[in-house]
Amino acid sequence: MTVTLSPLHIDCDFDSGNIQVLDASNPAQVQLAIRPDTHSGHYQWFHFKASGLTPGQVHRFSLVNAGESSYKQAWSGYHAVASYDQQRWFRVPSEFDGKALSFALAAEQEQVWFAYFEPYPRARHNQLIERAQQIPGVVLLAHGRSVQGRDIPLLRAGDGAVGKRKLWLIAQQHPGEHMAEWFIEGLIDRLQALDATVQQLLSKADLYLIPNMNPDGAFLGHLRTNFQGKDLNRAWQDASIEFSPEVFFAQAQMKQYGVDAFIDVHGDEEIPHVFTAACEGNPGYTPRLAKLEEQFRTTLCTHTRDFQTVHGYTRDEPGQANTTLACNAVGMAYDCLSLTLEMPFKDHDDAPNPHTGWSGARSKALAGAVLETLAAMVDDLR
Repeated sequence: MTVTLSPLHIDCDFDSGNIQVLDASNPAQVQLAIRPDTHSGHYQWFHFKASGLTPGQVHRFSLVNAGESSYKQAWSGYHAVASYDQQRWFRVPSEFDGKALSFALAAEQEQVWFAYFEPYPRARHNQLIERAQQIPGVVLLAHGRSVQGRDIPLLRAGDGAVGKRKLWLIAQQHPGEHMAEWFIEGLIDRLQALDATVQQLLSKADLYLIPNMNPDGAFLGHLRTNFQGKDLNRAWQDASIEFSPEVFFAQAQMKQYGVDAFIDVHGDEEIPHVFTAACEGNPGYTPRLAKLEEQFRTTLCTHTRDFQTVHGYTRDEPGQANTTLACNAVGMAYDCLSLTLEMPFKDHDDAPNPHTGWSGARSKALAGAVLETLAAMVDDLR
């Protein structure tokens, strides 16, 4: 018996939604395209809901412009994520032919969500900020505003006492990198647990946290830029209230409170590993900073298998750093340990999980290991 499938309804009119419907008349081969960031040519992030699926039948989807995306090499070895309830996300086998990314699903329910990575919703962000403020010793220290007027909270865990180390962790400068705010949620979870390691760290240091640096881009379904089309992680030498108020706010707060260590949390489209990039190309880079970077990496490896030091970016030559990046700009301005922490959109190939790939849960767990690492080396930061 031949089953006639009804046309699907494709929707992305929600938080972090991004897709353009080209042809959904054939449910066995839906043709879609990823929409570029506002005022920018960047695109890679997608997130959409498909309704009207026929349970038991296979539905196929093709993102026909994937081969022209910002990181087209990233599609090799990549598998899309899907969820029937927006809570439990799983990988869907995907293929890239050099032009289109295609994936198929044998439907179990009548609607499903697909995304580039497990999304971190704005509603969950708001709940996270409220929950954090209920933790003893955590305060909403300040808040900035994005281009479109969305709130950018700065949280501090600790009492701000004179002489304590000031450790900054910021996330999601690139809005499509949702694993970064999952990481921050993992930090908040550990602060709420207030275990012995956290108590030890907070006795010597205050944590300054910006969970989402780019709320406009995240809400609009961008990959790389804010509403003005500005890559925030290329704006740390020319931040302005008009084009990059998000960075302008962070820099003003750092200047007010100081920085003894800085971690900028990101996701990498192409590299299927967790790794860090550092400041070896900065003018004024010293053996002291090199030792701190090595200490951080070595210590983190002892706390989690979800980190490694073999794969990553090519090291900068001395004096050749791009100082518009947050990691390099902050490291140079404050002569401190300053790192970019990268998590994959794919999987961590050193410890793969075929069902979920890299995920929100693993991002949260990594945050706990980073806290343990900072606690172990806090006395050495200055």
